[in-house]
Amino acid sequence: MSTNKIILGLLCCVALSACSTSKQNEWFVNHNGNMPTEERIAKIKKGSTKDDVLQILGAPSAVISFDENTWIYMSSDIKRVAFAKPKEINRDILRLRFNSDEKITEITRLDENSGKKLTPCQDETEVKGENLGFFRKYFGGVGQYNPMAGQNNSGRM
Repeated sequence: MSTNKIILGLLCCVALSACSTSKQNEWFVNHNGNMPTEERIAKIKKGSTKDDVLQILGAPSAVISFDENTWIYMSSDIKRVAFAKPKEINRDILRLRFNSDEKITEITRLDENSGKKLTPCQDETEVKGENLGFFRKYFGGVGQYNPMAGQNNSGRM
């Protein structure tokens, strides 16, 4: 067998292995959160207590600050490739609401389509005070450093 055929065969193998996308897509996806398995979630019913939920699902991802009777379990898959903007591929949220007796009253499942798109406000708040120019802002302190300013210069300690 000639050397050219061996080299050509190796190049073809390398080229074909580079086309595989099943593993490549997994390399750039980060999984965040602690969503329990479907089997565990199925064990939770309305009327279950907080202690039951902790035993079956574990600690929640978040507890709502203003309402400690709302627990959230969530997870998301985010694809990050080099300098491209991260893209959320998948989101799964389980919201549990408890009553004053610490029993579940509502079980809600949400996904990436359940959320609302928010656009940040572009307004700016004016800051009162001195508006320094470029040179004064970045070079205004040049020559004002005095390392002995805080020490007693009388020679005594």
